[in-house]
Amino acid sequence: MVIDYTQHLKKIFMKLILLPLLLITAGNLSAQQFLLTDTIGGIVVKKDSRLDALSAKQSEINKRAMQNSTLRTSGYRVQIINTQNRDDANKVKTDLLRNFPDQKIYLMYKAPNFRVRMGNFLTRADAELVRSQIAAMYPGRGIYLVADMIEYRPINEDGVVNLE
Repeated sequence: MVIDYTQHLKKIFMKLILLPLLLITAGNLSAQQFLLTDTIGGIVVKKDSRLDALSAKQSEINKRAMQNSTLRTSGYRVQIINTQNRDDANKVKTDLLRNFPDQKIYLMYKAPNFRVRMGNFLTRADAELVRSQIAAMYPGRGIYLVADMIEYRPINEDGVVNLE
C-alpha cells in the first residue's frame, strides 16, 4: 500500500492556511463597507459609519429621559404639622391628598418628629396662597412656609420640558 503524501499535504495546506486567509480577507472586505474616512486638520479619521447612527439614537434616548426627569432647586413648601404621633401625621396627609390632589404631599421623619409638608413652590407668594387655604382647613394650627429644595420641571409654553 503506497500512501501519497503530496495529496494529503495539499489538503492540510488548504485547511490550515488558505481557509483562514480567505476568512480574514472576506472579513476585511465586509468591514470596509461601513468604514468612513474623514480628514480633520490633516489628521485622517477612520470610523465605522454605524457610530453616527448609534450616537443619534443615544442622543434621542437622553432627550426623552430628561423630559421625564425633575430638577431640584430652592423654593418653598407649606408645613402643616410637626408631631411625634405618626397616626396624626398620616391623617393630615390623607386629608391633604383628598383636598389637594394636584399637589405633592411629603411625610418626613426627623427624630422624634413627623412633618407633613405640601407643594413645590418657586415663589413665596404662590406658597402663601396655598398656606391661607390650608389655614382655613386647620384653624389654630401653626401652619407656615419653609424654604426647602423642591422638585421642579421647567415647562415652556409648548408644554415641553425646558432644561437649558
